[in-house]
Amino acid sequence: MYLPTPSQTIGPFFGFALPGLQGNELVPPGTDGALRIEGRVLDGEGNPVVDAMIEIWQAHRSGRYAHPEDRRDLPLDEDFTGFGRCGTDGAGRFWFLTVKPGRVPGPAGALQAPHVNVSVFARGLLQRAVTRIYFPDEVEANESDPVLRSIADPIARSTLVARAENGLLRFDIHLQGERETAFFDI
Repeated sequence: MYLPTPSQTIGPFFGFALPGLQGNELVPPGTDGALRIEGRVLDGEGNPVVDAMIEIWQAHRSGRYAHPEDRRDLPLDEDFTGFGRCGTDGAGRFWFLTVKPGRVPGPAGALQAPHVNVSVFARGLLQRAVTRIYFPDEVEANESDPVLRSIADPIARSTLVARAENGLLRFDIHLQGERETAFFDI
């Protein structure tokens, strides 16, 4: 007689499997207009997730992506990578140094508000969780953003707007619970 093997969550093991692969500076320090985005990844009980990995992808301040398929005639800074990756620390913290992105075309050509695309990888997630960071000083653009407007619940929608705090932007990611961040199906 065979006994079933107990089920178990495996990986990801970002804390030790990707050492030194941070890349959380999308622009060099001292870049004009650079801003710092900081946050924490928290579980449903508000405890830090210490071994998550956050990836961001965004357009440059001109609204152009640093990607070969974005062939629009818009300026792009050669020092801007457009992509960043940061593992969380022992308190669930992450940070990025970047610039505020410009507006990009969205569904049906409507302009989207400036935003940063975010992927969250963590233990217990079989697929990455996808969300966005919107900017608190873009009230009018946020109100007309077609993706942000697709979230009917105003409380859920508010989880995607960062908070200005001590000269940086704060964006905490709640994976579950009462303050769960709004995530998108991919």
